[in-house]
Amino acid sequence: MEDNDTIRRLLIVWHSRTGASEQMAQAAAEAARAEIFVDCLRANEVEPTVMLAASAYLFVCPENLGTMSGAMKEFFDTHYYPVLGRIEGRAYATIIAAGSDGTGAQRQLDRIATGWRLKRVVDPIIVGFDAQTPEAILAEKKVSETDLDRCREIGAALGTGAALGVF
Repeated sequence: MEDNDTIRRLLIVWHSRTGASEQMAQAAAEAARAEIFVDCLRANEVEPTVMLAASAYLFVCPENLGTMSGAMKEFFDTHYYPVLGRIEGRAYATIIAAGSDGTGAQRQLDRIATGWRLKRVVDPIIVGFDAQTPEAILAEKKVSETDLDRCREIGAALGTGAALGVF
């Protein structure tokens, strides 16, 4: 058995208010587990040591008021400095559950990843739900099988690349 420091791992960090981001994170994790060890954790459950142990990252969150959700932002706020300078060059990808266009949340995530010197290895996925009324925004979401398949593809790609040491 390899010791923990040599096991290649994918860390999926997610936050969800209405179930969409959780469904998408779980779909990606399911596909990645065929290739690599996966930690799929809510944003508030991640410790810096888990980040340091990961070979690659997938960040999954909802758009909230045109940016990433507050709980996901809190994850980045509390983990930014403890891992700064220690994770450069590692692979990352993103999935956004968007009420409108999701680009604000995507830009915010990319700015943080740039600060960490992470390397984007898969194009972002933004799944739009066109939720524009309070009722639609707050409603539980059901992600389509087509979109879940896209999430599985990103999970498989990250898992395979990390397992092979490609990134």
